[in-house]
Amino acid sequence: MRSVDEWFHLYGESHQNPTNKLIHWICIPLIMFSLLGLLKSIPVPEVFPSQFDFSWLLIVGAFIFYLMLSWQLSIGMLCVVAIMLLGLKILKDAGVNLLMVSLVIFFVSWIFQFIGHKIEGKKPSFFTDLQFLLIGPLWLLGFIYRRLGIRYSSQKVKA
Repeated sequence: MRSVDEWFHLYGESHQNPTNKLIHWICIPLIMFSLLGLLKSIPVPEVFPSQFDFSWLLIVGAFIFYLMLSWQLSIGMLCVVAIMLLGLKILKDAGVNLLMVSLVIFFVSWIFQFIGHKIEGKKPSFFTDLQFLLIGPLWLLGFIYRRLGIRYSSQKVKA
């Protein structure tokens, strides 16, 4: 398995253009948020506990993948996901149709992602390996960790 630094290096190769980077900083969190909202919108059979929804499958699967790469980043991603889940709960409690809002956010964000890659002149990384769909959010968090001087792997911290 690749190290987190190897994943980041490979992901970064197709994310050099400042406009594409900006689009990713906006759209990757929006895609994460909307994907969680879409999964929460799937009706759950009564055989499951009342607290269960299908977003937990993605959360647990991604957490295991992240944990294999970096326990520090996996904890950070849990915090990010917790904030997103709180935001989804607030929206749902306010009567917002999570399915419709999540669908719109999901599709609009992906359109912008592809525009960013058109500007970059390189195909999205996940065209070569679907695991890059999980690396994108971690790549952003890794940048924040480096800026804050938080060590997340064997790499030397650079501000």
